[in-house]
Amino acid sequence: MRALVTGASGFIGRRLVMELVRRGHETACLVRPTSKTAPLRDLPVEFVLGDIGDAASLAHSVKDRDHIFHLAGVIQAIDGPAFETANARGTRNLVDACLRAAPAIKRFVFVSSIAAAGPSPDGKALTEDDEPRPVSAYGRSKLAAERIVLEAGARMPVTIVRPPNVLGPGSKEIERTLGLLRKRLVPALGDNRPRTSLVDVDDLVEALLLAAENPRSVGRTYFVTDGQAYAWPEITAAIAEELGVKRFMIKVPFGFQILAARFAETAARLGRKPPLLTREIVRAARDHFWIYDGSKIERELDFHPRYGLRESVRRAVEESRLGRRGRAGRKEEA
Repeated sequence: MRALVTGASGFIGRRLVMELVRRGHETACLVRPTSKTAPLRDLPVEFVLGDIGDAASLAHSVKDRDHIFHLAGVIQAIDGPAFETANARGTRNLVDACLRAAPAIKRFVFVSSIAAAGPSPDGKALTEDDEPRPVSAYGRSKLAAERIVLEAGARMPVTIVRPPNVLGPGSKEIERTLGLLRKRLVPALGDNRPRTSLVDVDDLVEALLLAAENPRSVGRTYFVTDGQAYAWPEITAAIAEELGVKRFMIKVPFGFQILAARFAETAARLGRKPPLLTREIVRAARDHFWIYDGSKIERELDFHPRYGLRESVRRAVEESRLGRRGRAGRKEEA
């Protein structure tokens, strides 16, 4: 396999690149001059300068590649048009480049999101056959990107994978939760009803590789989950237990979270930067269910998740501890 990975410097992209290299595949990473490539520098990979937002930069990037893993995009943006530009138009640019310059492509794997499908009504798990009903600008932009990819499927083999919330080593969401828990703060998200599906990052990587190599996946869309549904307090409790924080925690109420999100949005607008927290994100956890049926990929591609919530959290917390020790060691040396 001669693979090109977009979004290689991100959480999922890094783990995918590491696994491609481990399996002996020739791997290239599409990066911008500003991409944070330090975690990949020790790997035998090629760095190709390009940007999915710059159509002219992509033809040389995809030339002679036979597998494209498209993970690049934005999760936070300053407004709806910014999501559309990065996620939909960027995907269009990459697809067009593949159609022009990669005639021997064997698979184009697009990593979409459950946001493209929209929330599951009343906690009933959605399947890939359900009509997508995204409720956010991000979700609408990812659905638009999916449709671009499927349209190109008449001329090249494509597969779409929709992950839910992704946990495991390197998860930014877990890192942020760890930061709050170390301060004895707990976000009061949702209720005790199961509201979200999850998947471990390394299980997702396995699913992406199966999707890339199995001929049955051509033209298909897959949800990938660990097969369970979780309540938000259950997830927070698992992280707190692994961290060893069990007592004297202060719950951050919904109203305060909305206030903090409003402040983050205002600061982001003034600074012309995407907000890390929005009222939409806070309300999505409280008001919607995000539960999906991952049995299709299990049936068709023989995918079997290895990690559940507890194991994913344990691995993520352990990596966080190792990272903190490493940073502390570098400070002492300095």
